[in-house]
Amino acid sequence: MADLGTTVDPRRRRIGPFAGERIRVLLVEDDPGDAFLVRELLAEADAPFDVEIVQTMREARPRFSGVQCVLLDLGLPDASGLDGLRQVLMSAEGTAVCVLTGLEDEHLGIAAVAEGAQDYLVKGSVDGAGLSRAVRYAVERKRADENARLLRESELRQAESARLEWGLLPKPLMDDVSADLFSIYRPGRDRALLGGDFFDAIGVDRGARLHLLIGDVCGHGVDEAPLGVALRVAWRALVLAGVPEDQILPSLEQVLVSERRSDELFATVAVATVDLAAGTARIRLAGHPPPILLNGDRVEPVDVDPGLVLGVMPGLHRPASEVTLGPPGWSLLLYTDGLIEGAAGPDAVAGERLGVDGLCRVLERPSRARPPELPAWLAQQAEAHNGGPVSDDIAVLLLSPRTG
Repeated sequence: MADLGTTVDPRRRRIGPFAGERIRVLLVEDDPGDAFLVRELLAEADAPFDVEIVQTMREARPRFSGVQCVLLDLGLPDASGLDGLRQVLMSAEGTAVCVLTGLEDEHLGIAAVAEGAQDYLVKGSVDGAGLSRAVRYAVERKRADENARLLRESELRQAESARLEWGLLPKPLMDDVSADLFSIYRPGRDRALLGGDFFDAIGVDRGARLHLLIGDVCGHGVDEAPLGVALRVAWRALVLAGVPEDQILPSLEQVLVSERRSDELFATVAVATVDLAAGTARIRLAGHPPPILLNGDRVEPVDVDPGLVLGVMPGLHRPASEVTLGPPGWSLLLYTDGLIEGAAGPDAVAGERLGVDGLCRVLERPSRARPPELPAWLAQQAEAHNGGPVSDDIAVLLLSPRTG
């Protein structure tokens, strides 16, 4: 509560504004004498306040906007007692409120604080410094309360989004597949779980073949993420339904065109059907970076027709490329362009991107991580070359058949 007194002591130290801020105060008081006294007390304390006075609740309502503190008399002609306070709290959300009470109504002031007022002042028992201090403290308490409320709402929204996004992240169907799939997903949005990139994997024919998908909806925000999820789920449904491979990308393009919010949205996609026993793959690209084949010291991009991105010329055919993956010990790396579009490093030409060739050079290092840690290691290398986090989403898949 405010520290109350009866006189203004000019020897008291004047209280300056917080960081030069002037506080707008709306005094709602129907007694001209009390209103004059409040104004004089603030003037004598040299308080950095801009005070406006109204006499009724009807006059006050249109003036709440932009006011930091309302000094409210609880005995107005058109709003008395706690009813007036409730009207202010409802109409002036985010504004601090100090109520003014008479000596015989101090219990009403306590009730007002319980209702949501920041403080109460007893008329005739407060000096200028005390009044100035009470208003300032009320404003700061209200700001603290508002910040706490906004933080709590943000935490609840973030927790809700996290639960939703965890539910949308892929769960590859790898039953009976004699291979390991290692992955990492790093959205470009701060504190997000899901961005515009997407990937999935489905084993078929009792694990003899494996279908792989990785893609990127242009952009990396909340609008792109649902579209990426829609494309991934559509791809999974098409594969599980046994749709012929040459019809899957056209069908995904239909989904993209029907679900996108604007004609400018497009997606790059790579799909692969891997025969694990034969060590071969059929790969189709729609404007996506080529996969990289790893086998011992051998690191090279797969020679695949690049195709055209989905959403630019719907219905365009994208041929499959037959690829021999090599003798046992190979691994196939698929990734999104967030991994290669960061800077090439401090020693590179300004503006040069890491690119596919730079990624291959990184993979050729003797210090290359083992397959289980390789996707995360590559994301760290991309950030190290970039000099900090990359702005785009990063998704990496590494398929490594089991030997023996």
